[in-house]
Amino acid sequence: MLSPIKIIEKKLLSDHWFVLHKYVFDLKRKTGGTVRQMREVYDRGNGATILLYNRARGTVVLTRQFRMPTYLNGNESGMLLEACAGLLDNQSPEQCIRNEAIEETGYTIGKVEKLFEAYMSPGGVTELIHFFAAEYDDLQRENDGGGIEDEDIEVLEIPFIEAMRMVGDGRIRDGKTIMLLQHARIQGWFE
Repeated sequence: MLSPIKIIEKKLLSDHWFVLHKYVFDLKRKTGGTVRQMREVYDRGNGATILLYNRARGTVVLTRQFRMPTYLNGNESGMLLEACAGLLDNQSPEQCIRNEAIEETGYTIGKVEKLFEAYMSPGGVTELIHFFAAEYDDLQRENDGGGIEDEDIEVLEIPFIEAMRMVGDGRIRDGKTIMLLQHARIQGWFE
């Protein structure tokens, strides 16, 4: 299949936290001809996320941490409730999520289930997220979690029913977390 675009220009705009490029390209139209477009594309690498759940107790483990972009977009405290997640950083998605689980939540996870992959903001960000789920219990808790280095992560065990209420009333507004909770609901993990 021939590429639908021809890149005319690629310019580095920022290489600080992640990489931001400006692209000018010609896009072949399905009706014929081309149209020139410009997009700024943020490359932060790919990531993985996991829903830790306990069917017997009817609970999930989520984290709360400060997220500057949400603060700048109207989230007064900047704090966000989320499923455990992290960037791959040259690891396989499964190894990444195992490492993130122990660092962020304190749980060493056993069997993980790969659920799906999704682009979370494909209009401007290259990131592809790998979604996982795993059951947990108290015997798997090795430490208090909380993250590493400059992370300040609070670990929360929440009843699944309450987590779904929190989605409905806006206390949970993280896309990947909502997708994982909805997947659990669809699969009937908590009946």
